[in-house]
Amino acid sequence: MFPGMGGVDPRQMRMAMKKMGLKQEEIEAREVIIRLEDREIVISNPQVSKVNMMGQESYQITGEEEERMLDSTPEISDEDVKTVVDQTGASEGDARKAIEEHEGDLAEAIMSLKKDC
Repeated sequence: MFPGMGGVDPRQMRMAMKKMGLKQEEIEAREVIIRLEDREIVISNPQVSKVNMMGQESYQITGEEEERMLDSTPEISDEDVKTVVDQTGASEGDARKAIEEHEGDLAEAIMSLKKDC
């Protein structure tokens, strides 16, 4: 945190941080996940420090980083398919396909199948 202060005693470091209004707390985390629009950044075996500097809290994280793409395909339940089938009279296959095409929006799926009739 303070470059060039490698030989400082931990007690002196805590006192210096206290004078500067810095408080640091170690957090025992197993994994840190940062979710972005299309992917996640996963940090395994993290070392997490919560730093409070004059009322402003921030986190410092180090660890093994991995990126994972998010699956944007909506989860379609059998109940959703049944609802669309009941409302439109379409086959289960057509109902599931319409739900997928409309990214899980049942109302849009039903409307699109009714248009096709």
